[in-house]
Parts: sequence; C-alpha cells; structure tokens
Amino acid sequence: MEIELLHRPGNSAAKVTLQAGETITAEAGAMIAMSGNIDITTTTHKKNSGSLFKAAKRMMAGESLFLNHFAAKGKTGELFLGTALAGDMMSLELDNESLIVQNGSYLASSEGIDVDMGWQGFKTLLSGENVVWLNLKGQGTLILSSFGAIYPIQVDGEYIIDSGHIVAFDETLDFTITKAGKSWIHSFLGGEGLVCKFNGKGTVWCQSHNPSSFGGVLTSSLRARKA
Repeated sequence: MEIELLHRPGNSAAKVTLQAGETITAEAGAMIAMSGNIDITTTTHKKNSGSLFKAAKRMMAGESLFLNHFAAKGKTGELFLGTALAGDMMSLELDNESLIVQNGSYLASSEGIDVDMGWQGFKTLLSGENVVWLNLKGQGTLILSSFGAIYPIQVDGEYIIDSGHIVAFDETLDFTITKAGKSWIHSFLGGEGLVCKFNGKGTVWCQSHNPSSFGGVLTSSLRARKA
C-alpha cells in the first residue's frame, strides 16, 4: 500500500495505491474517485465482523454508522479520499501502539488497525468541544485529517493545549482538564475556557483551526444576514 498526500496543507486529498488483494478501511463518504477494479464492502465495524454495538459507539463519537472497505481485485488499483472540511492530512505507522484521535479526524486505516470508537477519556470535558474520542491501535497505516494545517507538538514534561485544536495524541500521555487562565473568570472572558494539560513524554498533533469556533462564527454570520 502506498499513500500520497496531495495539495497540502489547505485542500488535502489522499491518493491510495493498493496492490492486488490489499484492503483499506475508510469513513463513509470519504471516497472521491477510484479505479474500476476496486471493490467496496460496507459494514458497521471491521470487514466480515460488523457490530451494531461498535456502530453505536461510533455514532456517539460523531462518526458515521458505517465503514467502507476498499479492496483491489486482480491488479493494482487507485483510490482517492477526501474530507468535508478544508485542511491537512497526515499518514502514520503504528507498531502495536495506541493513538487517541478526535472525532472527525479519522479518515482511513489498513487492516491491522483496530478502530475503537468508545474511548471515554474526554467525557468530563465541559467546554463544548468533543465528548467521546477514538482509540486507534494495532499495527499498520492510518490517515488522519484536520481543519487547517496540522503539526506535531513534542511534549516532554507539561504542555497546555486548547482541546478544539487537538487532532490526536499518544496514549502514553496523561492529561487533565483545567482552566486556561489564573481564574475561571479570566479563562472564560479570554475566550479559552477549559484546556488540556498534558504531562509525560509523547506527541500531540494539533490543527490550526477550531471547528467549533468556526461553526460559531458561521452561525452568527448567517443569523446576521437573516436579520
């Protein structure tokens, strides 16, 4: 399997080249175009092992009910994947590791990656951002997307990051939810509210734009026009 990320970082698309017999799993609706020899199988979880329970957990995480499995038949095939929001993409290799990913940033993964949609670590988050996140683990390749540019932050000790700008982070990192400023009043008046304080050693991948903030601005603009 070969992955080429095109038109980064503002309008990224993923070109996936599959050898005969190879399969990649992608979020429903992500396909832009594909070769004629690519077969699609749709399930509620892994290929040949659909699960309504897993699907329900995905829906809680803001993902779609179904996953599509694309397989190259007989010869090499090509698949192009895209996302709803304009932004960046990245591909990562997991070697029996675990990665926590925000809902909406999962795009695709190879067969060796297990997508657990029920990670509950952010359920205590009250800032209006994501509530349930995804746990991707196993061995293989995955493709993540972001709103705006995506970049890594290396954490070695303590680091504070706005939750709406988090794409993914290593599960080896510990975190707590805390106020951004010295007091709750300063935090909320400053527009930051609650943030994530990471501790340990690992990587957090961030996105330059916050989808929730963008949605708020867009909604306000639409209301102003209607008025």
